[in-house]
Amino acid sequence: MTHRTVKSLADAAKPEDLFRGQWQHNRTSVLDEYKPYLDERWDEGCTNAWKLWEEIVPLGYRGSYGRVSAYLREKRTSPQPVTAQPPAPRVVTRWILSRPETLTETEQLRLKAVLANCPELDALSGHVRSFAQMLTERQGERLPQWLDAVRQDDLPSLHTLAAGIDRDRDAVIAGLTLPWNSGVVEGHVNRIKMLKRQMFGRAGFALLRKRVLLAP
Repeated sequence: MTHRTVKSLADAAKPEDLFRGQWQHNRTSVLDEYKPYLDERWDEGCTNAWKLWEEIVPLGYRGSYGRVSAYLREKRTSPQPVTAQPPAPRVVTRWILSRPETLTETEQLRLKAVLANCPELDALSGHVRSFAQMLTERQGERLPQWLDAVRQDDLPSLHTLAAGIDRDRDAVIAGLTLPWNSGVVEGHVNRIKMLKRQMFGRAGFALLRKRVLLAP
């Protein structure tokens, strides 16, 4: 056996972890994005594969009717409930941090299903979008109400953030309200750090000073 084969056997926590290729049950499919919609329509009583295929084509599905039919056939015959695989945490994070109007109809549906199954994540999503609205619309006067709402939910990570904001609340409110920011200063700091790293510690302050002052 090769080292890679031995490592895969040693790292496997359960037999399913060893499945590869055609035996891998969690392989991605062009239908994965539309399975939550199919699950919702199935629960509503629509079980006709052809009709459901016709419904998801306008939503962007480019796969075959056979995939839809096979998925619904599995739902009919499997002794265990067959549903869509949950999206990756990174994908859910992107959905929450995106403007709602920029998400596709399918992404909105999948995010809705995720939030419906996790009250904590649903609360977190609401706080994140509320803060984003304050930031983009310069509504710093809403910060105290936002902090009070955060503390009412069992979200320890946000509680830590709220405590940090409280220590410098006036400055945060000003940053969320006024049109000025320290972006230019931060840009110069980043440029100086870049110049310093380019010298790899082999030159002194005199050369760094000249490079900072004479750089275009």
